[in-house]
Amino acid sequence: MPAHPLSILTEEETNIARDAVIAAHPDTVIDFRQIFLNEPPKSQLREFLALEHSGRLSPTSPRPARLALCQYDVIGADRIPSFHEALVDVALGKRVKHQVVGKEHHASLTTSEFDVLLKQCFASPLFQQALSDLKLPEGFEVVIEPWPYGGLDAADENRRYFQGLCFAQDKRSGNPDANFYSYPLPLIPVMDAHTQKIIRVDRPATGGKGDGLTAQTFNRDIIGHCTSSDYIPELLPEGTRKDLKPLDVVQPEGPSFRVTNDSLVEWQKWRFRVGFNPREGATIHDVWYDGRSVMHRLSISEMTVPYADPRPPFHRKQAFDFGDGGGGNMANNLSLGCDCLGVIKYFDAVTIEPNGKAKRLPNAICLHEQDNGIGWKHSNWRTGRAVVTRNRELVVQFIITLANYEYVFAYKFDQSGGITVETRATGILNVVNIDAGKVSDYGTVVSGGVLAQNHQHIFCVRIDPAIDGFDNSVVVEESHRVPMNAATNPNGNLYQVTKRTMERAGWLDAAPELNRTIKMVNPHKTNPISKNPVSYKFTPLATQTLLADPESVQARRAQFAQHHVWVTQHRDGELYAGGRYTLQSQQEIDGVSDAVKRGDSVDDTDVVVWHSFGITHNPRVEDWPVMPVETYQLMIRPSDFFTANPSLDVPSNKNGSSRLAESECCRKSHI
Repeated sequence: MPAHPLSILTEEETNIARDAVIAAHPDTVIDFRQIFLNEPPKSQLREFLALEHSGRLSPTSPRPARLALCQYDVIGADRIPSFHEALVDVALGKRVKHQVVGKEHHASLTTSEFDVLLKQCFASPLFQQALSDLKLPEGFEVVIEPWPYGGLDAADENRRYFQGLCFAQDKRSGNPDANFYSYPLPLIPVMDAHTQKIIRVDRPATGGKGDGLTAQTFNRDIIGHCTSSDYIPELLPEGTRKDLKPLDVVQPEGPSFRVTNDSLVEWQKWRFRVGFNPREGATIHDVWYDGRSVMHRLSISEMTVPYADPRPPFHRKQAFDFGDGGGGNMANNLSLGCDCLGVIKYFDAVTIEPNGKAKRLPNAICLHEQDNGIGWKHSNWRTGRAVVTRNRELVVQFIITLANYEYVFAYKFDQSGGITVETRATGILNVVNIDAGKVSDYGTVVSGGVLAQNHQHIFCVRIDPAIDGFDNSVVVEESHRVPMNAATNPNGNLYQVTKRTMERAGWLDAAPELNRTIKMVNPHKTNPISKNPVSYKFTPLATQTLLADPESVQARRAQFAQHHVWVTQHRDGELYAGGRYTLQSQQEIDGVSDAVKRGDSVDDTDVVVWHSFGITHNPRVEDWPVMPVETYQLMIRPSDFFTANPSLDVPSNKNGSSRLAESECCRKSHI
């Protein structure tokens, strides 16, 4: 059977695409960046999926072409690369489309560029001179953390730059995982990625309140006032807790899910496919519940992390963690027993080496079941009987590491027809040096000499609904107070529920004071009981939007982060909230803001809903040296989609492994 149109490219297909690109550029030096599945046009995919769900699909049925999107640099005689994109039909082994991307755009970063930055820093006389101005204690070595350059400064040429944040690591413990973030250095080397040369070393200020934006106040003994702050168990001064007993997840009969054809997941009444690409990481496709269509595609579209320290060059600290480097490229190899629990199914991904050859990324996604407390319960006080079910969830999870931070992303499917998109931020704060004894308006001192700067993490989830079909509308529902009046509200207890169908593409913000709710409805299907259109709904998370001034580069290049909800009409390839090219962008181009400007109709059509939310992270000492998870959940729930609670039939079995705990006093009484 041929590969499913939504299955990720195999290693063989990836290598076929590579070879086709090389054949199209004879006698040319090529640096590959990414090769991954170019998802079929939605019209073709809908036809294929209709055949699949009707049971009429056969090996001879028409299928969308398997296309690989290849992103690569062609290196010219002057060593200046030009950025190319090509589509390769992997069945034909032939390039079918090609373009040279304009010089105003920059390709996403690759880990091989990280290696170049590190090598060039230590070979650079400029960097060595900057280091010599600082006095490091015996036994410390310099560590460089690669970082995207952020938006260009006014004085910058339109070239590709790369910057590094510098730290010192105490090597005296002999442990390679000793926490180097405890010793930040006020040096930021900048590399011209075209020439691969360090062109300057920025020296940010280390002062505190009242010291101004540019005053250089540090001493040569730059980390003499810093202290070690380790997090790995073997370097903790008092070790780990000794009073914690095992808590194991046991599934003696195995899992309740099954996975076929590499990507088709079936669990309880759910059916969907799992995908993966180097930009978005894990993606969810063709979601059905109990034989009814719910969603066409679900993904984490983008996230931006802007920092709020105005001292140059910290204004350039703004990462687009999916667009700049690729969330999928940074996915962890998840290991048994800790990242996921229970009986686990892992999905491998396929990435590439710098030469374009396929490389398997094992265990990039984990699939498992988990208990999330009570699903529903009622106690009949008259009879004394209580009926209770547990809320079991099926979790599709991936984790990415981006320098200091970890992000955990999970798509959680429950037995009541709900989908939760969960984000968790953890890892280590990105920190800078601050003079001894000082505090700052730009962040929190979390350890001696260590300032954790204020910043935001703003995510955007892309929801492509298919509520009992593809022609959907978006209804904004609100609950309003009604003034007391003799005719309709004589006692003042009435409130009114209003519903407004969005007609044109646009944006709106969360409004908890109005219980503003977004309903994705099928206007052609009516619930036989409520007489309302069938729908799925969510309440936008009322988190703070982007705080940078609207005229700032930070804000202009992250329009998606300035409103909570965006509603657009579907267009093939329009997947990224911040636009296709975010590295060093000055404006958000081809992102949701441009899609809204088209003014497309979004009523009774193929609609897409985008939700931006996140963390305004003003650090606390308890976030150091490693941050407890900060969790946000977007809960997408059926609303008049069913005729009753869809989890009524979930068994209310007792857990056979549950038992009473013996307290210390009880044990003593038996002696």
